[in-house]
Amino acid sequence: MKFKHITTAAALACLALGTAASAETLRLSHQWSNKDVRHQVAQIVADEVAAADVGLDIQIFGSKSLFKPREQYRPLSRGQLDMTVLPLSYAGGQQPAYNLTLMPGMVKNHDHAARLSASPFMAALEEKMAEDDVMVLVHGYLAGGFVGKDKCITAPADVEGLQTRAAGKAFEQMLAGAGASIASMASSEIYNAMQTGVLTAANTSSSSFVSYRIYEQVSCYTPAGDVALWFMYQPLLMNKAKFDGLTAEQQQALLDASAKAEAFYLEEAKKQDAASEQVFRDAGVEIAQMSAEDFEAWRALAQETSYKAFVEEVPDGQALLDMALAVE
Repeated sequence: MKFKHITTAAALACLALGTAASAETLRLSHQWSNKDVRHQVAQIVADEVAAADVGLDIQIFGSKSLFKPREQYRPLSRGQLDMTVLPLSYAGGQQPAYNLTLMPGMVKNHDHAARLSASPFMAALEEKMAEDDVMVLVHGYLAGGFVGKDKCITAPADVEGLQTRAAGKAFEQMLAGAGASIASMASSEIYNAMQTGVLTAANTSSSSFVSYRIYEQVSCYTPAGDVALWFMYQPLLMNKAKFDGLTAEQQQALLDASAKAEAFYLEEAKKQDAASEQVFRDAGVEIAQMSAEDFEAWRALAQETSYKAFVEEVPDGQALLDMALAVE
C-alpha cells in the first residue's frame, strides 16, 4: 500500500508538472509606459487570467519593445502577435474604415463613446476586423487636446503655419485645412520632435500627454473639457484564430478579465482629462480652454475636409458615417 501511495503521488506530481509546462503564453504588445492607463488595462487582463488558473499566461511587451507603434496590426492579423492595445486608426491603411474611429467632433463625451462601442456602428467595424482575423476584447475611447510649443491652440486659426502632429488621417486633413503643416508620427515620438523643433504643435490623448511628459516641451495646453474635439478608439485586440484555438475555460477567463478591464478603462478615461490638466498646470504650463464656438468652428471645418474625404475614399463610408452619427 505504501508503494502504491508513493506511485500515485508521483503520478499526480508529474501530471501537475505537465500541466504547468503546457500552459499557453500569449504575447501582448503596446507602445506605452507601465504608468499609462492602456498598460493598466492590459495588466488587468493579464492578472485576472493568471488568477483564473486555466493554463494561460499573458506576457506584456510595453514601451514599443516588441513592435513599433504603427506596425502592430499587421503582425496581429497574421498571427505573429497574439494581442495588442492599439489606436485602431493606426491601421487605417489596411482598413480605411478605421479612420472613422478618430474623426473630429464625432464623439461628444466618454459616455457617448461607450454607447458607440456597443452600437451597430462598432459591430460593422468588428466585421471588418474579422476579415483580418482580429477581434476586440476590450473597447475603449480616450479624449485628448492640443499642445503648443509657443502659443495656445483653441480655434482653427491658431494652427495656421504651425508644424503639427495629429493622430490619424482625419485629423491631419482637418488641420491641413486650417493651414497647418503635418508631420505624421506615433505619440511616443512627440517629445523628441518637440525638443528638436520638428513640431510646434500636437494633439493626442490626455494620457499620452502625461505619460510621455510632453509638459516639459510646451508652453500651452488645451485639455479636453466641457467640449473635446479629440476622441480616439484604442481597444485591446486579439488574433481571432488564436482565441478560437484556446480551450473554452481559457476563452471564458479572457472574456471575464476583459469585461473587468473595460469597466476600469471607461472610468479611468473620465479621470484622465482633469488629471492631465493638473499635471500641466503643476509644471507651469499655461492652460487654455476650447469654447463651444471654437468646437463648432472645428467641426464645420472637419465636415468640409475629413468627413467629405472619408465618404469619397471609403466605398461604404457614407453608411458607416451615418451609423456613427445616429448614436445619441
